[in-house]
Amino acid sequence: MSDFTNDHMILVILGAAVATYMTRIAGYVLLSVVSDIPPRAEAALNAIPAAVLTTLVAPAFYAGGWESKLAIGAALLTGLRFKSPLPMIAVGWSVVMVCRYFIIG
Repeated sequence: MSDFTNDHMILVILGAAVATYMTRIAGYVLLSVVSDIPPRAEAALNAIPAAVLTTLVAPAFYAGGWESKLAIGAALLTGLRFKSPLPMIAVGWSVVMVCRYFIIG
């Protein structure tokens, strides 16, 4: 059985889905009730997308092979350099494809 079909991975995916859904609902409820958001609350709300992204990337880093780890590292460095997520996605995808096609082959 693959690492992506075991019970733990399914629970991680479901947990990430619930966390994403709850953050969207919580943001809507908070903004509809509160007219003036304190700076600390705004900073916490700005950190939510990074936390959700971490729940998606961490299992791939843990369960993936060395090519996945290399791609995540390259994507991280690219993400620090560019503001847009498109170069980060392109670099990560390219590194995995090159490693799998040419090195692992």
